Amino acid sequence: MKIGAHEFPLGGRTYIMGILNSTPDSFSDGGRWNRLDAALRHAQQMVAEGADILDIGGESTRPGYEPVSEEEEMERTIPVIEQVKSHFDIPVSIDTYKSKTAQAAIAAGADMVNDIWGMQKDAAMAGVVAKAGAVCCLMHNRPDMQYQHFMQDVADGLRESVRIAKKAGVQDSRIILDPGIGFAKTYQNNLEAVRCLGQLVQLGYPVLLGVSRKSVVGAALGLPVGERLEGTLAATVYAVIKGCAFVRVHDVKENVRAVRMTEAILYG
Repeated sequence: MKIGAHEFPLGGRTYIMGILNSTPDSFSDGGRWNRLDAALRHAQQMVAEGADILDIGGESTRPGYEPVSEEEEMERTIPVIEQVKSHFDIPVSIDTYKSKTAQAAIAAGADMVNDIWGMQKDAAMAGVVAKAGAVCCLMHNRPDMQYQHFMQDVADGLRESVRIAKKAGVQDSRIILDPGIGFAKTYQNNLEAVRCLGQLVQLGYPVLLGVSRKSVVGAALGLPVGERLEGTLAATVYAVIKGCAFVRVHDVKENVRAVRMTEAILYG
């Protein structure tokens, strides 16, 4: 798989996507430039620690989040994308389900679109990605938790996202799948989705797992968000064992080390 100018050989290797949230609750200082400076410092840190991709988002999608307009989302993310691309040689992903934001982000230098609705929220998204030739990560999501057969339903939802992408002209080689941990899923659903990662890998597309600091870790361990590193690392190691191509994380250095050690054990 090629993301931007960078090659990502698949099979026997798991890559690290570092999370860069350009949202008000991510930075305590008030002004726009201060936030941009903080974002660039964090980007520099993650690059130095071994991130393979940076995922930039301008809207919090945690439970109970308040949606923001496309204009506000672009105001938060586009300057960060432009500055990251001008300072660092690393692929950049835009974390958005809005086609206008995705289009502006790609114009600013983003190489990939990470859509938490798998192109099922904004009908124009697939066309934007196809026209740009960008890579897309299609995450499983749905408006309710009414599952008949959980993993089968998740797989069917992802297949529908793939169908939408391909109908618009997105090539198979530009598609990544994400089971959507923490989205329209109970605690047990989330554990099952991680446990059954191998089933999603068998769909034939690279799989990305995003568990970092999420509520499933907190619930399993009874820990607040600031104390979920070890639980995240356990999920990362399991993802490597199950053949995931990408893990999306906050703590890059620690996850890089966990991935490399797991790969050393598995492959020598």
